[in-house]
Amino acid sequence: MTHPATRTVSVAPERLGRWLDGFGERHGAVRYDVGPTRVALLAEDGSTAVVTVPFEPLELLTREGLVAHVLRERRVGVLLVRRGGYGAGVFAGGKLLESKVGSRHVQGTTKAGGWSQQRYARRRDNQAREAFAAATEVAVRILAPAKLDVLVCGGDRRAVDTVLEDPRLRDLVPLVRAPFLGVPDPKHKVLEQAGADARAVRIELTQSSDE
Repeated sequence: MTHPATRTVSVAPERLGRWLDGFGERHGAVRYDVGPTRVALLAEDGSTAVVTVPFEPLELLTREGLVAHVLRERRVGVLLVRRGGYGAGVFAGGKLLESKVGSRHVQGTTKAGGWSQQRYARRRDNQAREAFAAATEVAVRILAPAKLDVLVCGGDRRAVDTVLEDPRLRDLVPLVRAPFLGVPDPKHKVLEQAGADARAVRIELTQSSDE
């Protein structure tokens, strides 16, 4: 007995309409089950595709409503924070409008023991605090005044939470939306890719053969 294969794909918003058409062309007539947070495609041959609605909720519960929803131009903020670096950017329609990335040296772990280990740990904690403080100032300068529609974060969750605890960023907290992005230490190219990933539509496919 062959078990259906399941995998997840990411589709750029501009490609979603064509992707939905192609799913039907490959698998036969499609029935749509549309909700505010997910859209399920049930094909004639038994294949399914479940679309996670980005920047939910979906208001017009139709296929056309889904396509229009993902194509809507939004001001999307991206905040990436790790111990070794940070990045903040404002995107509109996939274009990066303003950004800043930076790096900070934070020492790794040590095998030293006793007082040496404690001094090392204190130094490392101080370096991390300095890195997060720098990330906070960048977020205040780039993201806080940007009139964002949504904010997507990535990197280290605790580091991001530390940055967003700053009172100057309190208006951004309600704007945070999935996904939380796993990224290496932020550089400019990493930030640009994060902007694309923030807008991408994630689709879980279940089928008997490769798409």
